[in-house]
Amino acid sequence: MYYRLFKNALIGPPAKAYYRPWLEGGEHVPEAGGAILASNHLSFSDSIFLPLVLKRKVVFLGKAEYFTGKGPKGWATRAFMEGVGVIPVHRGGGRASEAALRTGLEALHAGELLGIYPEGTRSPDGRLYRGKTGMARMAIEAGVPILPVAMIDTHIAQPIGQKVPSRHPIGVRIGEPIRIDAYAGLQEDREALRELTDIVMQDIAALSGQEYVDRDSAQYKRQLEREERDSAETLPDE
Repeated sequence: MYYRLFKNALIGPPAKAYYRPWLEGGEHVPEAGGAILASNHLSFSDSIFLPLVLKRKVVFLGKAEYFTGKGPKGWATRAFMEGVGVIPVHRGGGRASEAALRTGLEALHAGELLGIYPEGTRSPDGRLYRGKTGMARMAIEAGVPILPVAMIDTHIAQPIGQKVPSRHPIGVRIGEPIRIDAYAGLQEDREALRELTDIVMQDIAALSGQEYVDRDSAQYKRQLEREERDSAETLPDE
C-alpha cells in the first residue's frame, strides 16, 4: 500500500521534478518475472532513486526491527520502509545471512525485482569493493538473471551523514542481463559463486567508472575506524 503512495504521490513526483534523475539501459529490465538488480552502493538515497526511475516495483531486504517499532516514530519508520520497497528479514533463530537468503529467494520466486548491494555496505570512499557471493547463490537457486546497476553521483548529492540529498545530477545506468545458465546446480560451489560474483562486479565497475578494490568494504571501514581512534588517542593534550 505505502509503496504506490510513496512512489506515485508523496515522494516520486516531487523527487523527479526536483532532482531530474536520468536512466540508461532501462530496456534491459524484464517486463515481468524475477531478476536481481545488483548495484554499487554510494549513498542511502540509492534505494530511493533506483526504484524511482523504473516502472516496475523494486524490493530490498531490511532488518525486521525496522517494522516493529512502537508509537508515531515506529509507525513512520515502518511506513517509510514499506514505501521504498523494503521487505523484512526475520532471522527466526538463524544467522542473518541465511535469513536474508531465504527472504530473497521468496521474493525472486514470487517474480519480484530484488535490489541488492553486493558490497554489503556503502562505499567509504567512492570506490567499488569486492562483492559478496550471496547474490550469486540466490540467482542460481532461483534461476533468474542478474542485472548490473551503476548509481551515478548519489554520494555527491548525499554524502554519508547528510539527511537530505542536495540538488545534483543523479543517474542510474543498467547493463545487459548476466545469464546464469552455465552455473545451474552450482549454488554450493564456492569457486563458481566467486567467479559469477566477480563477473557482476566487473560489469558494475565498467558501468560506473569506479576504481575496483579487491577487498571487503566492511573490513576496510573497521580498519579506518581503528586508525581514526588510534590517531585521536595519540594526539597531545592541549
